[in-house]
Amino acid sequence: MNIRSNNPFSNYRDSYEIRSRINHPKIIVGKRSYYAGYHHGHHFEDCVLYMDQADKHKDVDKLIIGKYCSIASGAKFMMSGNQGHRYDWITNYPLDIIEEDALRSKKQPSAYLAKGDTIIGNDVWIGFEALIMPGITIGDGAVIAARAVVTKNVEPYTIVGGNPATIIKKRFEDKQIAKLLNIQWWNWDEEKIKENIGILRTDEVDRI
Repeated sequence: MNIRSNNPFSNYRDSYEIRSRINHPKIIVGKRSYYAGYHHGHHFEDCVLYMDQADKHKDVDKLIIGKYCSIASGAKFMMSGNQGHRYDWITNYPLDIIEEDALRSKKQPSAYLAKGDTIIGNDVWIGFEALIMPGITIGDGAVIAARAVVTKNVEPYTIVGGNPATIIKKRFEDKQIAKLLNIQWWNWDEEKIKENIGILRTDEVDRI
């Protein structure tokens, strides 16, 4: 797929604003969040696993991405809960698919368990081929390292990496993080952002 056409981000590694290309109502993306899929050459919706067109009208978990997020090529978002596999039962196998009608009439318990919405905050950077597991919340300003496997929630302005992902460090001191979360620069209008680009491109949180 050629992802260059009609692309306001085309000067940056075949990137494009995700919300301009999304057709799935269960994928909700804020303004200016972009996907740079130049290395893998596929559409962002291909990064959202186990959520197909048939899920549009179902009560399934959503993928919610905030504003000004940067998502690198090949990042994956695992959706659809446990896909019908229950490791707490005797069998992992999804017996729903071979269950006979007579058994279905007795309302056997379904193996599927929803995990809840996957929520990506604002100004989050998700690295190359990172994998986000279902029901995860990633806080504002967080960084997910390349090929990290995120199995637990990530606090705001925290850098995580590895498999499973663990904390590498916080980007700023706790007081500074609290200040940034209060300021929420991503909610400013773009004129104000342009006026303050010089500060936003520094580590001088107290200047804001």
